[in-house]
Amino acid sequence: MANLLGAKIKELRKAKGLTLEQLAEQIGSGKSYIWEIENRGVKRPSAEKLAAIARALDTTTDFLVDNGMTKPTDEVKREVFFRKFESLDEEDQQKIEDIIDAWSKKK
Repeated sequence: MANLLGAKIKELRKAKGLTLEQLAEQIGSGKSYIWEIENRGVKRPSAEKLAAIARALDTTTDFLVDNGMTKPTDEVKREVFFRKFESLDEEDQQKIEDIIDAWSKKK
């Protein structure tokens, strides 16, 4: 693979079971754009596109661009979880909090 950014995107995309077309659609781009990033490394996504790719792949932009980080850290995973949590409506957030409280009391 031509570059680490492309390798990370490809690995995460495949792990989520997304095709090139599906990821491209989610970020408002074309299949060839994603293919170029994954395979050639000549495309440098804008900050907006990189953020969209990170959201679609349930990761962070930090993970995607950090050449030293080859696997998402616990911090990255927590950031992704809380980003998803914050996007829920208040009622769903409360349900999750209730579940956590119930599990905490089981101990």
